[in-house]
Amino acid sequence: MRGTKRRGREIGRSIEAVTLDFGNTLVAFGDGAMQGVIEETAARAAEAWGLPALEFTSVWTEERIRQFTFDVPAGREADMDVRAGRVLARLRGCPPPAPDQDWEPDATARWSEAHETQAILDWYAAAFVRQTPVPPGVGPILRQLAGYYRLAILSNWPNALSVERFVQAAGWMPYLEAVVISHRVGVVKPRPGIFEAAALELGVASGPRLLHVGDDPGADVAGAHGVGWLAALVKTRPGSSPLPMAAATGSEVADLEIDTLNDLPAALGLGGRDLS
Repeated sequence: MRGTKRRGREIGRSIEAVTLDFGNTLVAFGDGAMQGVIEETAARAAEAWGLPALEFTSVWTEERIRQFTFDVPAGREADMDVRAGRVLARLRGCPPPAPDQDWEPDATARWSEAHETQAILDWYAAAFVRQTPVPPGVGPILRQLAGYYRLAILSNWPNALSVERFVQAAGWMPYLEAVVISHRVGVVKPRPGIFEAAALELGVASGPRLLHVGDDPGADVAGAHGVGWLAALVKTRPGSSPLPMAAATGSEVADLEIDTLNDLPAALGLGGRDLS
């Protein structure tokens, strides 16, 4: 395994802050993990506006695929408020573009109100928190890491409310300086802007005093190295996950590799030692 104990301890002594990816780093998402969340959101929309729930979920999936086709390769998040507006427009009679075409700017604006798309984000976030189990070991790991470093979550996610409310409900906020989500920043990893935003929130100069931990070589390793940070790769990932991965060249080599997040404190040489 790349990243010997000696190398890990050298990293542990050299860094001031650690950022952690959310999906499949802090919280595992296997196949079908989001389906119940979408279905619950669709049921709320059906109750509020009389929209057909099955059609809501079908159109939602189609528009998610469209966003991953056009937005994400351009460095933009597949923002859920944009998706919600498109779903409402289609279900209210707005003809969609062809499957291989993107929407024109503002094409759906007149079909919904801002409070309606916000309601969908709220319903989705509430369902996400209810249906996503909190991994029992993560809190103690964050507490241990926070004894040595400034911590932040740094994640691509299309609905920031989902992650923010989950972190609050899990009781992780006391260990974190910031929760930096692509939906709020406006760009996705591996784009430099989201890493620079996290460095600013942490109050640490962007560079090798920061370690980013994630499971996606193309987004996490390449992105961290692109701004001069160190990168740790979590190698274990659900066999079939609904979460996308960034394009990778195969040349991304992490500074440290771990099987799961549980291995991170020991890999950095923690465990009661004074690393100052």
